[in-house]
Amino acid sequence: MSKPLIEAKSIVRSFQNIKVLDHTDFSLSKGEFVAVTGRSGAGKSTLLGVLGALDPGFTGKLLINGVDAAKASPSELAELRREFMGYIFQDFHLLPNLSAMDNTILPAVFSGTDSREVKEHASSILSRLGLRHDNTPTRFLSRGERQRVASARALVNNPQVLMADEPSASLDEESESTLFDMLDILRKENGFAIIAVLHSKRILSRADRVLELKEGVLYEKHA
Repeated sequence: MSKPLIEAKSIVRSFQNIKVLDHTDFSLSKGEFVAVTGRSGAGKSTLLGVLGALDPGFTGKLLINGVDAAKASPSELAELRREFMGYIFQDFHLLPNLSAMDNTILPAVFSGTDSREVKEHASSILSRLGLRHDNTPTRFLSRGERQRVASARALVNNPQVLMADEPSASLDEESESTLFDMLDILRKENGFAIIAVLHSKRILSRADRVLELKEGVLYEKHA
């Protein structure tokens, strides 16, 4: 059996002496879709920040692709984020004056790998997500289209793990279903895993596992 892509043991993350994550355990396998739910303010975004190597202020054991995140240098964590992770944020975080293509290739631009092959790959992802390739600034796109651009950007570097923080919270049901239909197809083709903070019962039903974050601890929910 292959090692988990992410393995967390007894993770604690506190803010002003309040434990948001309280000895939390988690693991993620290749190709798996894990949904995280919980009440507002439970710490779901904090959990993704820690598991996604965005927040180093934790204690406990965290292995990401075999790398001990607690002992890794800032440059090693940056490489993990760049080479191993993709991120979809609730508020998109797009550059509004850039086109869908230019936003999509930003991770490759920042890592100095924006070659013709990368642009062809980005074009393919955008097409698979049903997006046009013109020079229209993303500020003129619908919310559903902008979320798909954000998804394409997260996938352009071929991550092994896709982290998504309420990616469909502001989408209507049709746009939400379209987004996850496309992500599911790409996940099955490319073998990446997904960790997503979600509330939609329709999308939760698609996950391989649903975990509820409650009082700083993850509990597996059963149908």
